[in-house]
Amino acid sequence: MNTGFRLPAWFATALCLCFSSALSARAQNSTTAPGNPAKETVVSSHATGTFDVKVTPQPPEDKSDPSLARLTLDKQFHGDLEGSSKGQMLAASSSVKGSAGYVAIERVTGTLLGRKGSFTLQHSGTMTRGTPHLVVSVVPDSGSDELAGLAGTMTIKIESGKHYYDFEYRLAETH
Repeated sequence: MNTGFRLPAWFATALCLCFSSALSARAQNSTTAPGNPAKETVVSSHATGTFDVKVTPQPPEDKSDPSLARLTLDKQFHGDLEGSSKGQMLAASSSVKGSAGYVAIERVTGTLLGRKGSFTLQHSGTMTRGTPHLVVSVVPDSGSDELAGLAGTMTIKIESGKHYYDFEYRLAETH
Protein backbone atom coordinates (compact mmCIF):
# COMPACT_ATOMS: atom_id res chain seq x y z
CA MET A 1 0.00 0.00 0.00
CA ASN A 2 1.43 3.39 -1.01
CA THR A 3 0.70 5.89 1.74
CA GLY A 4 2.40 8.87 0.10
CA PHE A 5 4.92 8.97 2.95
CA ARG A 6 8.54 9.29 1.90
CA LEU A 7 11.17 8.05 4.28
CA PRO A 8 13.17 11.12 5.37
CA ALA A 9 16.86 11.16 4.43
CA TRP A 10 17.82 11.43 8.11
CA PHE A 11 16.17 8.10 8.90
CA ALA A 12 18.91 5.76 7.70
CA THR A 13 21.55 7.78 9.53
CA ALA A 14 19.54 7.99 12.75
CA LEU A 15 18.68 4.26 12.70
CA CYS A 16 22.18 3.05 11.87
CA LEU A 17 24.56 5.18 13.91
CA CYS A 18 28.05 4.02 14.52
CA PHE A 19 29.33 3.82 18.07
CA SER A 20 32.98 2.86 17.86
CA SER A 21 33.89 2.26 21.48
CA ALA A 22 36.14 -0.64 22.39
CA LEU A 23 34.31 -3.37 24.28
CA SER A 24 35.93 -5.65 26.83
CA ALA A 25 34.73 -8.86 28.45
CA ARG A 26 34.65 -9.23 32.21
CA ALA A 27 33.10 -11.62 34.71
CA GLN A 28 31.92 -11.20 38.28
CA ASN A 29 30.49 -13.71 40.72
CA SER A 30 27.21 -13.35 42.58
CA THR A 31 24.99 -15.71 44.48
CA THR A 32 21.32 -16.48 44.12
CA ALA A 33 18.62 -15.91 46.73
CA PRO A 34 19.22 -17.31 50.25
CA GLY A 35 18.34 -20.99 50.58
CA ASN A 36 19.12 -21.69 46.93
CA PRO A 37 22.34 -23.71 46.67
CA ALA A 38 22.91 -22.86 43.00
CA LYS A 39 25.49 -20.19 42.21
CA GLU A 40 25.32 -17.75 39.34
CA THR A 41 28.17 -16.24 37.43
CA VAL A 42 27.31 -13.04 35.62
CA VAL A 43 29.27 -13.09 32.38
CA SER A 44 29.81 -9.94 30.37
CA SER A 45 30.65 -10.42 26.74
CA HIS A 46 29.79 -9.15 23.31
CA ALA A 47 28.43 -10.53 20.10
CA THR A 48 29.05 -9.16 16.62
CA GLY A 49 27.66 -9.70 13.17
CA THR A 50 25.54 -8.26 10.42
CA PHE A 51 21.85 -7.79 9.87
CA ASP A 52 19.45 -7.13 7.03
CA VAL A 53 16.55 -4.78 7.69
CA LYS A 54 13.31 -4.05 5.89
CA VAL A 55 11.60 -0.81 6.94
CA THR A 56 7.99 -0.41 5.84
CA PRO A 57 6.14 2.92 6.21
CA GLN A 58 2.66 2.58 7.73
CA PRO A 59 -0.33 4.83 7.10
CA PRO A 60 -0.12 7.96 9.25
CA GLU A 61 -2.67 8.43 12.02
CA ASP A 62 -2.79 12.16 11.30
CA LYS A 63 -2.44 12.81 7.58
CA SER A 64 -2.25 16.56 8.21
CA ASP A 65 1.14 16.27 9.98
CA PRO A 66 3.84 14.95 7.60
CA SER A 67 6.55 15.39 10.28
CA LEU A 68 5.38 12.22 12.08
CA ALA A 69 5.88 8.72 10.72
CA ARG A 70 5.06 5.13 11.77
CA LEU A 71 7.08 2.24 10.38
CA THR A 72 7.48 -1.50 10.87
CA LEU A 73 10.86 -3.19 11.17
CA ASP A 74 11.74 -6.66 9.93
CA LYS A 75 15.33 -7.81 10.62
CA GLN A 76 17.44 -10.90 10.04
CA PHE A 77 20.54 -11.18 12.27
CA HIS A 78 23.67 -13.10 11.25
CA GLY A 79 26.83 -13.89 13.20
CA ASP A 80 27.01 -14.39 16.96
CA LEU A 81 23.29 -13.54 17.08
CA GLU A 82 21.34 -15.68 14.63
CA GLY A 83 17.66 -14.90 14.38
CA SER A 84 15.02 -12.42 13.41
CA SER A 85 13.09 -9.52 14.86
CA LYS A 86 9.87 -7.66 14.28
CA GLY A 87 9.32 -4.16 15.57
CA GLN A 88 7.61 -0.83 15.31
CA MET A 89 9.05 2.65 15.07
CA LEU A 90 7.75 6.17 15.56
CA ALA A 91 9.77 8.97 13.96
CA ALA A 92 9.55 12.75 13.90
CA SER A 93 11.37 15.25 11.74
CA SER A 94 11.64 18.96 12.45
CA SER A 95 11.77 22.07 10.29
CA VAL A 96 15.52 22.33 10.97
CA LYS A 97 17.56 20.34 8.46
CA GLY A 98 19.29 17.38 10.13
CA SER A 99 17.21 17.43 13.34
CA ALA A 100 14.87 14.52 14.08
CA GLY A 101 14.14 11.70 16.49
CA TYR A 102 12.80 8.20 16.70
CA VAL A 103 11.83 5.52 19.18
CA ALA A 104 11.38 1.84 18.38
CA ILE A 105 10.70 -1.49 20.05
CA GLU A 106 11.67 -4.81 18.46
CA ARG A 107 11.32 -8.40 19.67
CA VAL A 108 14.36 -10.52 18.77
CA THR A 109 14.03 -14.33 18.59
CA GLY A 110 16.98 -16.59 17.93
CA THR A 111 20.27 -17.88 19.29
CA LEU A 112 22.90 -15.72 21.01
CA LEU A 113 26.23 -17.55 21.05
CA GLY A 114 24.45 -20.91 21.35
CA ARG A 115 21.73 -19.86 23.82
CA LYS A 116 18.16 -19.90 22.48
CA GLY A 117 15.42 -17.49 23.43
CA SER A 118 14.04 -14.05 22.79
CA PHE A 119 14.41 -10.53 24.17
CA THR A 120 13.20 -7.01 23.44
CA LEU A 121 15.33 -4.09 22.26
CA GLN A 122 14.36 -0.47 22.87
CA HIS A 123 15.75 2.26 20.57
CA SER A 124 15.95 5.96 21.32
CA GLY A 125 17.61 8.07 18.65
CA THR A 126 18.00 11.76 18.04
CA MET A 127 19.84 13.86 15.52
CA THR A 128 20.63 17.47 16.32
CA ARG A 129 21.57 19.41 13.17
CA GLY A 130 23.29 16.33 11.79
CA THR A 131 24.89 15.10 15.02
CA PRO A 132 23.43 11.68 15.88
CA HIS A 133 22.90 10.03 19.25
CA LEU A 134 21.49 6.50 19.54
CA VAL A 135 20.86 4.20 22.50
CA VAL A 136 19.66 0.64 21.85
CA SER A 137 19.23 -1.38 25.05
CA VAL A 138 17.67 -4.62 26.20
CA VAL A 139 14.36 -4.03 27.99
CA PRO A 140 14.87 -5.23 31.59
CA ASP A 141 13.57 -8.75 32.28
CA SER A 142 12.48 -9.25 28.65
CA GLY A 143 14.75 -12.24 28.03
CA SER A 144 13.13 -15.67 27.78
CA ASP A 145 14.25 -19.31 27.86
CA GLU A 146 18.08 -19.55 27.84
CA LEU A 147 18.28 -15.75 27.52
CA ALA A 148 16.37 -15.04 30.75
CA GLY A 149 18.19 -12.33 32.71
CA LEU A 150 19.83 -10.84 29.60
CA ALA A 151 20.87 -7.18 29.88
CA GLY A 152 22.96 -5.01 27.59
CA THR A 153 23.30 -2.46 24.84
CA MET A 154 23.71 -2.75 21.10
CA THR A 155 25.55 -0.43 18.75
CA ILE A 156 24.68 -0.25 15.08
CA LYS A 157 26.74 0.97 12.13
CA ILE A 158 26.67 0.97 8.34
CA GLU A 159 29.74 0.56 6.17
CA SER A 160 29.49 0.44 2.39
CA GLY A 161 25.73 -0.13 2.64
CA LYS A 162 26.05 -3.15 4.98
CA HIS A 163 24.52 -3.12 8.50
CA TYR A 164 26.60 -4.28 11.48
CA TYR A 165 25.81 -4.77 15.17
CA ASP A 166 28.04 -5.00 18.24
CA PHE A 167 26.11 -6.25 21.26
CA GLU A 168 27.66 -5.82 24.72
CA TYR A 169 25.68 -7.93 27.15
CA ARG A 170 25.52 -9.59 30.56
CA LEU A 171 23.93 -12.96 31.17
CA ALA A 172 23.78 -15.12 34.30
CA GLU A 173 25.02 -18.68 34.13
CA THR A 174 23.73 -21.03 36.85
CA HIS A 175 26.11 -23.71 38.10
